[in-house]
Amino acid sequence: MFVGHHVSFASSDPSDCAPHLSGAPEKEATIHFPFCLRFGPFHVHPHLPFEILAYIAGFLTYLRLRRSRGDSVSDPSRWAAITAAVAGAAIGSRVLYWFEDPVLTFAHWPDPVYLLGGKTIVGALIGGLFAVEWAKRRVGETRSTGDLFAAPLALGIAIGRIGCFLTGLSDHTFGIATSLPWGIDFGDGIRRHPTQLYESLFALALFFFLLHLLDRLHRNGDVFKAFMLAYLGWRLAIDFLKPEIRLGIFSGIQWACAAMFLYYAGDIRRWLRRNAPGPSLEIETLQAAPSRDARKA
Repeated sequence: MFVGHHVSFASSDPSDCAPHLSGAPEKEATIHFPFCLRFGPFHVHPHLPFEILAYIAGFLTYLRLRRSRGDSVSDPSRWAAITAAVAGAAIGSRVLYWFEDPVLTFAHWPDPVYLLGGKTIVGALIGGLFAVEWAKRRVGETRSTGDLFAAPLALGIAIGRIGCFLTGLSDHTFGIATSLPWGIDFGDGIRRHPTQLYESLFALALFFFLLHLLDRLHRNGDVFKAFMLAYLGWRLAIDFLKPEIRLGIFSGIQWACAAMFLYYAGDIRRWLRRNAPGPSLEIETLQAAPSRDARKA
């Protein structure tokens, strides 16, 4: 903890976990990035602890929701979906990362450190989604399995992005230059949009919204679809505030987000036909069989 009238930001080497606060007490404190966490004599890089905390918080939230709201999916099908989601997320997060900068990926194609070193949340969500759909076909599961995962995923993103912010420049999730008073200099002399914190706040608000949806009548699968479309829509917009490589008008991640809106087009049309701003919450929709053009989550 520090005290003072002014806080400034600076960057140290990305691998340096030396003390991260400096300055005379009661005058000025300088925060260095990465903002390493102190555990006694140890200084720990912030990304991994917050990533682990995100996984733990998300999984505990999922278990609590399953206990409190029940689960119509059998245990074998549920664990098949979880296993597929983890594997699909691991693959998808890296594949989409390769398309963020195709030229750089091509130059490093033989380098396993580069190919396995990066990952993206959007790629993880898309990869997990398609892996779960494949696993459900294999086990003969026809019901949607995603609703109980929606809020935990949002909470995990909210926590994980704090670690991205504290990591600084080396995480490559910072924003473009800004003159706004809350711009952050991560150490390169440029005040930037703290897009990691923007996303953390958005994901936290989305978490509470999804909990609200779970408590209302809804078609099975619509809560997960609401999560996907809300988060992908957010990334489609907020990534314009990031210094990304553009492939035409969009970055690789934005193109993936746009493609998923086409994937969910049938559900969007269904929601719009019912004059609702989000998933339909009508009793007859809850009881009706899913339409053919509505994808399962």
